[in-house]
Amino acid sequence: MISSAEKVDKWSGYERILVPISGEETDREVIRLACELSKFAKKAKCKILILYVIQVRRSLPLDAAIEPEVQKAEQSLSEAENVASACECECDVETDVLQAREVGVAIVDEAIEHQADIILLGAGYKKRLGVATISPTALAVLRDAPCRVVLIRPPLSGVEVK
Repeated sequence: MISSAEKVDKWSGYERILVPISGEETDREVIRLACELSKFAKKAKCKILILYVIQVRRSLPLDAAIEPEVQKAEQSLSEAENVASACECECDVETDVLQAREVGVAIVDEAIEHQADIILLGAGYKKRLGVATISPTALAVLRDAPCRVVLIRPPLSGVEVK
């Protein structure tokens, strides 16, 4: 049996939390989880970075102004800040927008740069050839992240899984 002190200690090391969002239904859940984890961190050091990565097609320059995507990113980050405020998050919350060729690579690079202790990633699924599959972004983060990764996905409602 695990004592409550052991439970708290298990989560207490996560002071730099990276939360990539994409404007999907799981964004709220991962932000709420980040706020809950922040309650176990040392208050003076705790930081949550909410990141939105805009994927830029190879036919465009990396710094191309993709206005609809920038607006979606800004809207998503604004909503994310509201969720964190409503949760009474006990960490400093920062937001950032990046443009990259590969979203998964950009998330891993940010985790390295910010020395993230954990990545909380919402991941949707797609039905390919009748089977629910996880996104390539989530797979890249799971494979290459230098820290723990917690993956949250919506229920597989209406998807037959074998």
